[in-house]
Amino acid sequence: MEVAATPVDAGVAPRLADLVALRALVQGRRPPRRGRHGVQGHVLSNLRGRGMEYAESREYAAGDDARHIDWRLTARSGKAHTKLFQAERERLTLVVADTAPALYFGTRTRFKSVQAARAGALAAWMAARDGDRIAALRGGGREASVPSASGPRGALRVLDALVRWYARPPEDDAGLSVALEHARRLLRPGARVVVLADPASVMAVPVATWAGLGQHHDACVLLLSDPLERDPPRARLPFSAGGERTVLGLDTAAVRQRWRQAFDTPLDDALALLRSQRIRAMALSSDAPSEAWLDVLDRPQASATR
Repeated sequence: MEVAATPVDAGVAPRLADLVALRALVQGRRPPRRGRHGVQGHVLSNLRGRGMEYAESREYAAGDDARHIDWRLTARSGKAHTKLFQAERERLTLVVADTAPALYFGTRTRFKSVQAARAGALAAWMAARDGDRIAALRGGGREASVPSASGPRGALRVLDALVRWYARPPEDDAGLSVALEHARRLLRPGARVVVLADPASVMAVPVATWAGLGQHHDACVLLLSDPLERDPPRARLPFSAGGERTVLGLDTAAVRQRWRQAFDTPLDDALALLRSQRIRAMALSSDAPSEAWLDVLDRPQASATR
């Protein structure tokens, strides 16, 4: 659809200054959890199914926690030994950016691609606040992933990449499946993954990929949509694509049904698929507040709402 806007319009292409300003929305939210020794920002035991990481055992000393006695070594040596643990561990937050051509479109407030960049920026600022290392990648062959780093430095690296990736459709986009395959090689169990995606891209990813992501990581997928896609007017609308102009009769039942199959059905199917694999999922409209999804991170797996 024809949209009158210039390349510098904040609704058409993301601007670094706008993404930096989103940090204020994160700073006002609840503080991060603290580790046992009070080190702010480092999350205690993010690995699923395990407690603190075992480091070594030594002879028991007065004042040691009796719950940590190493009974096997105590039995072998005849002397009481206690286990020592590495109490805290820095988590990785990885932003996976889908750069499908369908995202570079919008009819209200901003393009879906700009909303994706803003959501990714918020994820980066949340990670910086929580003391996580932050990285980002997309499915493309010409550019390496953004290497992980902590704090504002790590967040700004991700923001810079999001501005570049979502300014215009990349010529080397290889799809969300490729991006998630790259992610699989970077991630360790317990990492947080935020995926910014078009619903059709999600449905093109093998179910086994989503199953692995939901089983081993704290995963959240944001499905970008536009109000026109969800609720088209009952009218005849002119569209322009590839230099050709056409009129779509959305005032007829048959055309509206095909429209729903093209837009609504993939979104509904993607939400159902992701939640069946214990992945947080939410539809994020281009005209919604960019921070509307942040509460999803605080909910149990597979309980996010549409």
